[in-house]
Amino acid sequence: MQNTTAHNAADGGTQSILTNRWVVYGLATLCCCLWGAAYPGIKSGYALFGIMPDDIPSKLVFAGWRFFVAGLILVLIRRCSGASLRLGPGIVRGIITLGLTQTSLQYIFFYLGLAHTTGAKGAILNGTTTFFSVIIAHFLFRNEKLSAGRALGCIIGFAGVMLVNFNADLDFSFSLNGDGAVVLAAFIFAASSIFGKKLSQRMDAVVMAGMQLTLGGAVLTALGYAFGGNLGHISVASVSVLAFLIFLSCAAFSLWSLLLKHNEVAIVTVFNFLTPVSGAILSGLLLNENIWDWKLLMALALVCIGIYLVTTAGAKKTAGR
Repeated sequence: MQNTTAHNAADGGTQSILTNRWVVYGLATLCCCLWGAAYPGIKSGYALFGIMPDDIPSKLVFAGWRFFVAGLILVLIRRCSGASLRLGPGIVRGIITLGLTQTSLQYIFFYLGLAHTTGAKGAILNGTTTFFSVIIAHFLFRNEKLSAGRALGCIIGFAGVMLVNFNADLDFSFSLNGDGAVVLAAFIFAASSIFGKKLSQRMDAVVMAGMQLTLGGAVLTALGYAFGGNLGHISVASVSVLAFLIFLSCAAFSLWSLLLKHNEVAIVTVFNFLTPVSGAILSGLLLNENIWDWKLLMALALVCIGIYLVTTAGAKKTAGR
């Protein structure tokens, strides 16, 4: 009884911290900045490993090893900290579903789509993840309805995501094998995040993230090798970049899963707007790209306004219960 009480008290303390508004904002921002850092990290990895732009199998191998090792690390860390790894049949099926969708299937479509569209258009279309998340949550959860404030915040925030990716020709042509695949990847990620939120209520969120990453990464790696992929140039530099991406996945996915477990989906996923913005800024700093474009600065302002509107609308709603 004493151990149970202590455990419940600890869970209550963890939950109260992870539902604090400013803690949620800070951790969600950190996760998105880490994911933004993946853009220059992945581009550097492609160059260092000698992966050509159209070599999709090798990209799957690269992504697969990243997620497989990251997932194993998360599981081992939670096991060493005393978390149980025993799973019931329903939980096992849930982990398999999540791993195959959120990691394997989503990244297959994402990389296939990026091979047939520009990086800028891919980033814009992938930003639809937030819209899908909020819309799906509106239909699945009674307390996550799409209010006027949230709708306006999403529109303004998405406008910022679009603006930061505009090119001089304003090219928005749509192809099913390129743009369609990226949009489908965004939908898969959004839908699987909702499923992951439900599954995390029944098990340790970090263990869930680790297991699904391990499974999804193993499938990506196997598919990549099966179709002739490989990591051609192994060096200290290339392995260091891969190690950084593994750390990034460990930190971001575990924190994101915990935030989704203890908070409304819309409050957390709206911060996805920061990922392409932080990716652009970090790419400028690390890859010597121009970051003083007026579109980037205006996009940052629009994204901040959108986040403020959505999060304050959610906070007011929670306080009024």
